[in-house]
Amino acid sequence: MASMHNDKPVLVTGAAGFIGFHLARRLLKGGRRVVGVDNLNEYYDPALKQARLQQLSSHAEFEFLKLDLVDKGATAELFRRFQFAEVAHLAAQAGVRYSLENPHAYVESNVAGLVNLLEGCRASQVRHLVFASTSSVYGANVKLPFSEHEPADHPISLYAATKRAGELIAHSYSYLYGLPVTALRFFTVYGPWGRPDMALFIFTKAMLEERPIDVFSHGEAWRDFTYVDDIVEGFVRVLERPPQPQSTNLALLSDPAASTAPFRIYNIGQQRPVSVMHLIEVLERALGRRAEKRFLPLQPGDVPATHADVSSFEADFGFRPQIPLEEGVPRFVAWYRSFYGV
Repeated sequence: MASMHNDKPVLVTGAAGFIGFHLARRLLKGGRRVVGVDNLNEYYDPALKQARLQQLSSHAEFEFLKLDLVDKGATAELFRRFQFAEVAHLAAQAGVRYSLENPHAYVESNVAGLVNLLEGCRASQVRHLVFASTSSVYGANVKLPFSEHEPADHPISLYAATKRAGELIAHSYSYLYGLPVTALRFFTVYGPWGRPDMALFIFTKAMLEERPIDVFSHGEAWRDFTYVDDIVEGFVRVLERPPQPQSTNLALLSDPAASTAPFRIYNIGQQRPVSVMHLIEVLERALGRRAEKRFLPLQPGDVPATHADVSSFEADFGFRPQIPLEEGVPRFVAWYRSFYGV
């Protein structure tokens, strides 16, 4: 992963978060200098975030700053202080259901915070901004697999709407200022050091505590579960290759994933959706115990199925996610047992 820009640091926002932590660790192992920022909010247990940071802090080339991107002055100062080669933007207010309870957190973090970041990138002429979007943007789309070449104009949660807004705002910066930007739509990421609000974490905790698990959509939901190492591998490949402006052919603008600006959107997912019931079976085998299930209806803001079309990503970067659920779930369980001493 050698780069001619190795002397300049990479900014990883949300470095104490699940995917941000894994990405920062991978960049450090590849010999890059990393500056990580995170606001360490209490959306979930800050102790888990601190434990991730402790892992990163063992690298001499890692520097952490507690910073909220919503703070315009602090974000501008960050970009003045460091000359970042690339920016990996993973800081966001995540979670579909929490967006029903606290909508303002999403607009502040996912829209206002992104604008402050874009201003920093623009002012310091960052070589490439890659940011995490989500499969949730597909919302009410019914055509499977989800393709980034199809419109994503009917989000069904505020979380998804703020992420789609982020893509559009980033495109405008790319178009106006020539800022190279790539948006990656992640599909249900899981793995060690994962988020406590995700199904696999919730199920594992409940089953080890011998409590029943809530299975929404009466067990009929399908998800394109993608192992975190595959997401990180894809992210790193993208970071190294800023998009070029495509021709000024305005017919391109009928393709939501393309642009006359140096801007691209890609899906990155396993491309092999499985039912939540299958996830539970794999987890039961990994834990060596049966789950007691409570079947409930689909939750507001959730979609019945996700399925990634990753053909564009594979064509452009020569990679597609490899690690199956049968391999990834036991790895998560091993980490969970070790971390929580279960």
